[in-house]
Amino acid sequence: MTSMLQKMSCAVAAAAALLSGAAQAAELDFASWGGAYQNAIREAWLKPFAKETGIKVQEDTDPQVAKIRAMIDTRSVAWDVVTENSARLTRGIKLGVFEKITPAMVDQTHVIASARNDYGVPSEIFSTNIGFSTRAFPAGKPQPSTFADFWDVARFPGKRTLQDDPATVIEAALIADGVAPADVYKVLSTPEGMDRAMKQIEKIKPYVAVWWKNGAEPVSALASGEAVMALGWNGRFQAGMDSGLPIQMGWGNAVAQVGYFAVVKGAPHRTEAIELLNYMSQPKNQAEFSKYIAYGPTTEAAFPLIDDARKQRLPSTPERLKSALFLDSEFWDKNGPAITERYNQIRAR
Repeated sequence: MTSMLQKMSCAVAAAAALLSGAAQAAELDFASWGGAYQNAIREAWLKPFAKETGIKVQEDTDPQVAKIRAMIDTRSVAWDVVTENSARLTRGIKLGVFEKITPAMVDQTHVIASARNDYGVPSEIFSTNIGFSTRAFPAGKPQPSTFADFWDVARFPGKRTLQDDPATVIEAALIADGVAPADVYKVLSTPEGMDRAMKQIEKIKPYVAVWWKNGAEPVSALASGEAVMALGWNGRFQAGMDSGLPIQMGWGNAVAQVGYFAVVKGAPHRTEAIELLNYMSQPKNQAEFSKYIAYGPTTEAAFPLIDDARKQRLPSTPERLKSALFLDSEFWDKNGPAITERYNQIRAR
């Protein structure tokens, strides 16, 4: 009898262990950057993914690369999938915190070639471009559209707002000074080219009312009248327009950036993480994201599934990408600290 009870006890314990393992396997820990962006990810991808697969998705925020490195070093990895822009992804690759994504894991052949990366699956394309006050520049009168217009304080007078981080601002400065987008990083790679960009920052500095840190700040500055023109993220401007604020965007120039979903090395739910990446990257699911935020899909196969009105809100249409410059994350990883130091010196003067 004792032997039989022991066997039954072992069987129950084994079944409980299997059930525990199954429950654990049906979970996924996801971290992004909060706000409207993470809300859009949740509605377009996380909720439908969880419903379709039965995998429970736990959310967190602020997946800084340094935090991920610390998790790996202490063998306490808490995140499976994180979102990063191209600069943070590049930094994470060099610190060895992300798993390489092979074609066997995720098929990316349909993804826009300039957006692909071996260590992340492109999730969306967003851009830095001009936002302006329609009270200052109403319809029927000249309205700014290009980076050159942003620097033209004679034709378009009034205060501006620029990000306190030089990435995309430096590129915009050179394009405003007549450098073709295709030549921007070639020019910036020379001391003379860098001096040329910094002179443009010095030129516009007296007209900068706000050096913004948060993506909502340029929208607020335009709405309040603190500034009449801004360089900022298209999704933020569009959200302001959708809420009825007197602002508009110019699409004459743009610096495009790519968002990525990356798998953390040592992810406790690696299989589920890869499943989410495959789900998110499907053209039909890519088309869903722009319903919730004005960021564009990373595959042209999604555009036939998006209505014409919504396409006009997006930065990654084939027409707009023709005139856009993709931010070079390798350049910024190598040169960012020195550029930021010079940029901050100008701001502080």
